[in-house]
Amino acid sequence: MAREPRSEVTAKGQGDIISDPLGELFPNVVEEPSGALVSEPPTDIFSEEESVVTDSKANIDPSTISKANGVHSDEEQDLFSEATVELSLDSPRNERKKIENTRPPVAAPTVSVPPSTSKVASKTLEELEEEEEEDKFELNISITNPEKVGDGMNAYMAYQLSTQTTLPMFRSKSFTVRRRFSDFLGLYEKLSEKHSQNGYIVPPPPEKSILGMTKVKVGKEDSSSAEFVERRRAALERYLQRVVSHPSLLQDPDVREFLERDELPRAVSTQTLSGAGFLKMINRATDAVSKMTIKMNESDIWFEEKLQEVELEEQQLRKLHIVVDTCCDDVVWPMGCVFAKSVAMLGSSEDNTALSRALSQLAEVEDKMEQLHQDQANNDFFVFAELLADYIRLLGAVRGCFDQRMKAWQRWQDAQTMLQRKRENEAKLLWANKPEKLQQAKDEIAEWESKVTQYDTDFERISATVRKEVLRFEKEKTRDFKKQIIKYLESLQHSQQQLIKYWEAFLPEAKAIA
Repeated sequence: MAREPRSEVTAKGQGDIISDPLGELFPNVVEEPSGALVSEPPTDIFSEEESVVTDSKANIDPSTISKANGVHSDEEQDLFSEATVELSLDSPRNERKKIENTRPPVAAPTVSVPPSTSKVASKTLEELEEEEEEDKFELNISITNPEKVGDGMNAYMAYQLSTQTTLPMFRSKSFTVRRRFSDFLGLYEKLSEKHSQNGYIVPPPPEKSILGMTKVKVGKEDSSSAEFVERRRAALERYLQRVVSHPSLLQDPDVREFLERDELPRAVSTQTLSGAGFLKMINRATDAVSKMTIKMNESDIWFEEKLQEVELEEQQLRKLHIVVDTCCDDVVWPMGCVFAKSVAMLGSSEDNTALSRALSQLAEVEDKMEQLHQDQANNDFFVFAELLADYIRLLGAVRGCFDQRMKAWQRWQDAQTMLQRKRENEAKLLWANKPEKLQQAKDEIAEWESKVTQYDTDFERISATVRKEVLRFEKEKTRDFKKQIIKYLESLQHSQQQLIKYWEAFLPEAKAIA
């Protein structure tokens, strides 16, 4: 039986290569019809496989691949266009695993979050105050040379006001004018009228003293009159320094005129600005606020707490001022003078020379100690007692700015009440069908709506000003008390050192007594 020729066997194995052991061992050998075995050049199995895979890729729809993988792409592109496939002679299962491993991982969709614009934090009131402190300006004010002008009850004291500054708002860098006490009261009246209603703390002037000025006017040249004039001079200087240190008050034209102008018009109606008059004015304002028909519901607890602190602090400072004023009184040290005179008389009558000299030296020491105590009492008064008196008046001014805020709130509430009435009136006119009065009612409603808006704005502005002023006042108070207390303690230390020197100088005389 003749044997049929076999077909060509390739690496892909289109025939049954397993049934033919010869084909399995020699895949590139074919048998001719004559029975001879002829070897063909080997074919590249990888190129054939690659062509098959390439052809299969060309027939794949990109949208089908994306849907099969669960990823929907807007652009129809082949996700596997950049994939590299490594073929081997392994089993088909391993082949599929390798192909799956070579697929690029599907990137998770990333959501681009636009960078959030961070809000610039608004500056706190404390930072604003620190910036104001950094803006230091040179403005030195001194009040010297009090001089009596005129005779009799028409006489008054004139003070020399000297100013040295580098601020460009003034005409020159140095100028000197003369001012009387009523001029200072007139300046306060002008500043208070313009700035107090806006929530600013206007420093109050020193108190008026009818008794002290009467002694000066009648011409009694005693120590009490000179002491009164010196106290008033120092108080006026401190008052004016507080005024010019306020950044808003310094820009006022009346302040510049007060410092520069040679002659000022006579200030009138200053009787109510005396010490008692000032306190009465503050108390009347407080009573008016307390009698408001509508109770203010404080929305910001800060204002309520600060007002309570101010009232409590004012009470404590008043008690402390009474104690300090009593300690500074001249009647504290009269016994020292009496003792020194008695010792001096005893020394003059003593026969023992050493003892007489020691008693005389002791009398001198007592005289020096009495003078030192007087100087210390004056320092206590000017350094500490006057500081307390100034801040008692300043705390009254702080309460006044809180009262102005309450008045602004009351004005706002009254406007809202009036607006509600106008709207009710409009509704009544509509119900009564009176068109001739309807337009007027609408105009009134529009007017009161604008007033409500304006008063609301004023209340917010005054509240911000009061907060800023109180914080500024607290910083100045802390700085002033620190400075004056250090000065007070230094004066005490100096007095004690002087006492030690006096007693050390007397010690040899005491030891020399035989």
